[in-house]
Amino acid sequence: MYRFLMSRQWVILTLIALLLIPTMIRLGIWQMHRYEERTARNQLVTDALAADPVPVEQLTGPGHTVTSAERYRTVTAKGRFDAEDEVVVRRRTSSDDEVGYHVLTPFVLNDGKVLLVNRGWVPSGPTQTTFPKVPAPPAGEVTVRGRLMPSETTAASGIKNLSDLPDRQIMLINSEQEARRLGAEVLGGYIALTAPGPKGDTPELLGSPGKEDAALNYAYAVQWWLFAAAVPVGWVILARREARDRAQAAAGEQDSSEAEPATV
Repeated sequence: MYRFLMSRQWVILTLIALLLIPTMIRLGIWQMHRYEERTARNQLVTDALAADPVPVEQLTGPGHTVTSAERYRTVTAKGRFDAEDEVVVRRRTSSDDEVGYHVLTPFVLNDGKVLLVNRGWVPSGPTQTTFPKVPAPPAGEVTVRGRLMPSETTAASGIKNLSDLPDRQIMLINSEQEARRLGAEVLGGYIALTAPGPKGDTPELLGSPGKEDAALNYAYAVQWWLFAAAVPVGWVILARREARDRAQAAAGEQDSSEAEPATV
């Protein structure tokens, strides 16, 4: 009854089904791993934002690489802004996805070390080579607060060409590069300023870090596993339908042969 399963068409169909099942299972496992990774990263962000502020030098120092556990931690520092050595970071977007610059201002601590402070976003000038209009930072000794961030690298950004930039413009916020430019001890990483806020509309402070949609990966994993379960079910349904159709066709042929009149 099921000898048709040995036909070329059904052998190919069966092999495809046997390949699809483990492939879909592996895709589901991969999506589940992505779900676990994103959930862990979201938890790190939540824990970092909920932690009490600490002095910046408790978490970073010259040459330090900011870890994933330290990222987004709220830190404080006391010192003064060095507006003369301020630069802007190209190709940064606002909350409305408008392309402009981030303002990076060195902040000289009371012990002489330098903390890089991303004061937020400003719109572009008339041309890409024109230094944009940047409001001055607070004068005198101030206390700043911000979220600690790791240095940006070319590997993470995908940016290849960092040369031939206009004066006082950079592509990446990198504490080692800024230490060479400033000739000073620069703390590893930088902070995204949260306080004090700007007196005017700009610089526009950076928004809080968003959370990754881990639930979507979980849904994809379940979806792939349901697909994997549906393949053998579909194969059985097709095989039974094929067997039924062949049986009905054979019965029809037998009935027609029995109904033929005898030849005299």
